Amino acid sequence: MKAASGTRIGWRDLPGGVRSAVEQIIGDEVVSAVSQVGGFSPGTADRVVTRSGGRAFVKAVSPAQNDTSVRLARQEATVVAALPAGVPAPRLLGRHDDGYWTVLIFEDVEGRNPRTPWVDRELAAAVAALRELARAATPAPLTGLPAAAEVLRPLLAGWRNLAARPPADLDPWVLAHLGALRAAADRALLAVRTGETLVHLDVRADNLLVRPDGTIVLVDWPHACIGPAWLDSVLLGLNVIVHGGAPGPAFAEVEPGVCTDALAGFAGYFLDIGRLPDPPGLPTVREFQRAQGAALLPWIRARLSTATPSQ
Repeated sequence: MKAASGTRIGWRDLPGGVRSAVEQIIGDEVVSAVSQVGGFSPGTADRVVTRSGGRAFVKAVSPAQNDTSVRLARQEATVVAALPAGVPAPRLLGRHDDGYWTVLIFEDVEGRNPRTPWVDRELAAAVAALRELARAATPAPLTGLPAAAEVLRPLLAGWRNLAARPPADLDPWVLAHLGALRAAADRALLAVRTGETLVHLDVRADNLLVRPDGTIVLVDWPHACIGPAWLDSVLLGLNVIVHGGAPGPAFAEVEPGVCTDALAGFAGYFLDIGRLPDPPGLPTVREFQRAQGAALLPWIRARLSTATPSQ
């Protein structure tokens, strides 16, 4: 499956004053910058190298690209600055915010995204990284983050929205099982009310980096919330289903009924939101969301009738 991406600007598109502020934080002049592919933000995502050979990863965005991306960048800076040392994530070196441009400067992690379709070794490393996160971030190391149930309530209403306004091309099996799908999403919303872990909530192959030693770090933290640790595992398995591979290791420590209910809820979200127009600067996101919903449906269809409902 082709990953969605934004219409991304680069390092040289930043105003000179913003670039100077970044160089002051890094402590040296930037002499080269390589834009990274993937991800949804229309802002910069550049690996930069300084005159003395230093390296950093720079993300910058303004309202001219996307208002929501600015809010998310500020939220990510707050989250990453508070992450404990045991969390497998890049270290935040500094930030610049002039009220218009928001810039985050991270350590540059040597690594690449996991291969898709997923391979067993890299999936095992991703599962291990999520266990590290749960150990280091339970209880959550910062206050003020939303609860997972608060964040997911509108997302898990997808089947209700589709039932209220069924599109003409809605899958016939979905149309016949909307009641069961709505009930599964409702159970999932109840299940995510528990837990006190800092949850990444956006675990996908393009938000993971495989380091040369085979271990994995998680990047892009703007959606972090507080909830059950198993939620990130379900999202990892979802990504495996979407891109291909055997999701079993991701689901190994998740109660089967809860797993099925959560994935049913996310499938409804993808199919519902995929009907909307593309947001500014993100011309492929709706296509990607529709494709994720379509990829999940066969898995849900095979398991919904046999999974034990969560309580």
